[in-house]
Amino acid sequence: MDLLTITGKLSGYLWGTIFIALCMGVGIYFSIFMKFPQIRLIKDMIYQLFQGKSSESGISSFQGFAMALGGRIGVGNIAGVATAICFGGPGAVFWMWVIAFLGAGAAFAESTLAQVWKEEIGGEYRGGPAYYIQKGTGLKFFAVLFAIAAIIANGFTGPTIQAFNIADSVKNAFGVDPLITGICVAAIFSIIVFGGVKRIGKFVELVVPFMAALYILLTVVILAVNYQQIPSMFALIFKSAFNAEAAFGGVFGGTIMWGVKRGVYSSEAGMGSGAQAAAAAEVSHPAKQGLAQSFSVYVDTLFVCTATALMILSTGQYNVVDMDNNFVIHNLPSIEAGTGYTQAAIDTLVPGFGSAFIALAIFFFAFTTLLSFSFYTESNVAYLFKENRYLKYISFIMKLMLIGMIIFGSVKSAAVAWNMADIGVGLSAWLNLIALILLRKPVLKVLKDYEKQKSNGLDPVFNPNDCGIQGADLWLEIAEKKYSHLNETANKKAG
Repeated sequence: MDLLTITGKLSGYLWGTIFIALCMGVGIYFSIFMKFPQIRLIKDMIYQLFQGKSSESGISSFQGFAMALGGRIGVGNIAGVATAICFGGPGAVFWMWVIAFLGAGAAFAESTLAQVWKEEIGGEYRGGPAYYIQKGTGLKFFAVLFAIAAIIANGFTGPTIQAFNIADSVKNAFGVDPLITGICVAAIFSIIVFGGVKRIGKFVELVVPFMAALYILLTVVILAVNYQQIPSMFALIFKSAFNAEAAFGGVFGGTIMWGVKRGVYSSEAGMGSGAQAAAAAEVSHPAKQGLAQSFSVYVDTLFVCTATALMILSTGQYNVVDMDNNFVIHNLPSIEAGTGYTQAAIDTLVPGFGSAFIALAIFFFAFTTLLSFSFYTESNVAYLFKENRYLKYISFIMKLMLIGMIIFGSVKSAAVAWNMADIGVGLSAWLNLIALILLRKPVLKVLKDYEKQKSNGLDPVFNPNDCGIQGADLWLEIAEKKYSHLNETANKKAG
């Protein structure tokens, strides 16, 4: 049995039906027991995006949101949605919405935990699943395993795939040699990542919202041109989602699976990646960043992924195949499921514009993902070697390796690399989802504390002792030195 077959089977096991059920189960659990904060606290989600300011140790709340969103929004938002429609039919879009709604609860949980048990290493906040697994559960081997899996997924296999898609799309659109593209991407990447987390935060807070807004704006224009198709398009999505559309009865077996799978893969809710960006934010209470990160799931799936789906469906530029790979809908001969669907949809608006725009979109979406990967890798390296006096040099070497992987991936992408990336992300997700179940009580306590302070007219400031949480000593220092004035002012006004 060759390596491709082995990695393919292992990837299939990790991303199978049980994993999908676990993702939905965790999302349902936190949604119910937190009384659906993704609805109740939607105003708080948006409000908290713009409240936390950067400090010497941390980035702003919005920068943390943008960094996590940069990691969430990637090639999957363009190619992944098209694949879901091809193999699951239009109804798969509905199930992507469902998992985004439920995933917002899991995103709150992991991001809040990352804030609770974050550490200050080398003058910067670091945190994420490895940190809260060890401190929250006491299972160090569990935490080390996550850190290793995250380094493999974010530092080795993941960057090659993102770099390949950038180089390949630029080659198809403009005819540029992939090696030249890889070198240029690596050079820009180096300038940003060697500037530290603050430079990454400043870059993504400018680029990610702009690119997402531009992408959604193009969708609005396409919908305006095809406005007559909008009612039937949404009817098709909802009917297909519940097997009420006869034409797609042959693919209904994969509709829920493909919708949930692509929704999970795109939003990364519950996978632990966004939690690492959340930990870097400077806020006065962990729940504040948890709420901000919940909103990033909405932006990724409900806005960007939906934009791709609506472009494709409203223009009819898609194919659908059944379980036996027979065409149910065959509108695009000779075009495989992926970016080609989106390119074809844009070309209906301006012929020949699709390839260029998608190349631009993939560059920015994939590049910001590369920056997030760099930070995630460094956070897990810092966890493993935080007591090593050579940590600075180890981190430097890891950045050089990331740069090398970008150049390598630009000229060579193999099925084995895709499988390895799926294995790394899948293993990380399994470990993190199990950790979220084990640490469900601290999550509920922190949210209760946040809402209690808000109801008393206070700007919430976190004290772990008030929630009976151990091992979060950094927060005692943060609350005393940086935020003690908030509630003192509120108490004076009340008095």
